[in-house]
Amino acid sequence: MQDKEYKVNKNKCVGCGTCVAVCPQGMEMGNDNKAVVISSAMTEECGGEDLCAYSAIEAINGARLADEEE
Repeated sequence: MQDKEYKVNKNKCVGCGTCVAVCPQGMEMGNDNKAVVISSAMTEECGGEDLCAYSAIEAINGARLADEEE
C-alpha cells in the first residue's frame, strides 16, 4: 500500500477541516480553504478516503496524479 497516492477533489471538498483535525500530519488547509494532501503515507495511516464524509479524498495511482496536476 506504500504506492497509494491521495488527492483532494476540490469540487467535493467543502472546507470543513475535519480531515486536517483528524490527520494534521497528512492533510492541511490550502489558501483556497480546501484541504490538501501533504503526505499520502500519513493520510493512508489515518484512514485514507474514509477521512472525508464528503468523499473528497480520492486514492489515485502515481501516473494519474502527475496528469491531474498539470
